[in-house]
Amino acid sequence: MILVADSGSSKTDWMAYTPERTLQFSTQGINPYFLSEHDILRIVSKNKDFEPYADQIKEIYFFGAGCSSPDKHEVVSNGLSAYFTKAFVSVEHDMMGSVYATCGDSEGLTCILGTGSNITHFDGTKLSEGRHGLGYILGDEGSGTYFGKKMLQSYFYKRMPAPLARIFEESFDVKKEEVITSVYQKPFPNTYLAGFSRFMIQNYDHPFIRKTLRDGFQEFIDTNIKDYAGYDRMPVHFVGSISYYYREILTEACTANKITVGKILQKPIQELYNYILRRESIEA
Repeated sequence: MILVADSGSSKTDWMAYTPERTLQFSTQGINPYFLSEHDILRIVSKNKDFEPYADQIKEIYFFGAGCSSPDKHEVVSNGLSAYFTKAFVSVEHDMMGSVYATCGDSEGLTCILGTGSNITHFDGTKLSEGRHGLGYILGDEGSGTYFGKKMLQSYFYKRMPAPLARIFEESFDVKKEEVITSVYQKPFPNTYLAGFSRFMIQNYDHPFIRKTLRDGFQEFIDTNIKDYAGYDRMPVHFVGSISYYYREILTEACTANKITVGKILQKPIQELYNYILRRESIEA
């Protein structure tokens, strides 16, 4: 059996190949910047769906947020190997998984707009060394974390229109002290902040929300996409819930900046799974 995983900070999507059928699972997100080997073992072992197949899985291809260095690869690999004891484990950054799902073997730019944000150029063979992906404190323009912060800032600074602010209060616990404690003292602050971005989809047609989205996507374009020479001559692909749910405004912003939009995927797992099977010469 072959197991393919795409993991963000919030959720991991898994697909497994067997000659009889394709299996799908989901677990909590696995990010080695926030989790230890033991945490990862706990996450997979408590998912009872894995139990019947744990000894049958021979290869695992894991693509995850935070897996950008050899030491982080090792954290994930060790955590998975402790449960899937008979499997060869390959760990790569989630950006590589998104590239396989969107570009395949062709040149393009691939952007992640989910809990966090990132971008890379793929020449059909390898990724370029980028200057982006600075995380939720220094970067993450246009991401769920970014827009969650924008919602909180506009609410606390009283820049959010009063009727919208009342809806915001009804939707979330927005006591200043509790928000600050959650951001600076509790685990997974990026996921916590991104949770406030859900307010935008619930109030998508409000002019304030639409302007916030346009401004955020423009910042992502200016800071990330336009940093690549020739961005206007190749397809630009997007992966993640933010790009998917707000694809109308994202596409408008790209068109205004002469950017050719390629694929917009909520989740890369299906296309990534298909790519891995083709690469390994397996007929699904």
